[in-house]
Amino acid sequence: MTRHVVQIPYSHLHPGLILEAPADAPDFLVLFGDDSESRAQLLRDDTGRPVLRMGGYMTAHGTVIDERVWTVRETARHGDRVRLRLGRSLP
Repeated sequence: MTRHVVQIPYSHLHPGLILEAPADAPDFLVLFGDDSESRAQLLRDDTGRPVLRMGGYMTAHGTVIDERVWTVRETARHGDRVRLRLGRSLP
């Protein structure tokens, strides 16, 4: 796994999921457990809270997932990685 790639064992994101993202990268690639992939960006909302923008993608079973922005409930930096615990996706 390279520094700008995050692997998760699921085909979708969900509240409570923990991602080990690169701390200083403007964006990174998320590889899902079904071999689908999407680009992601860790951003800040208008109040300064972290949010995760996930690009749209298609799962291996053909389900189309539109671009979404997810709230981030917790962050913890560990060296060059940041652990993100997702909250809910925003409408």
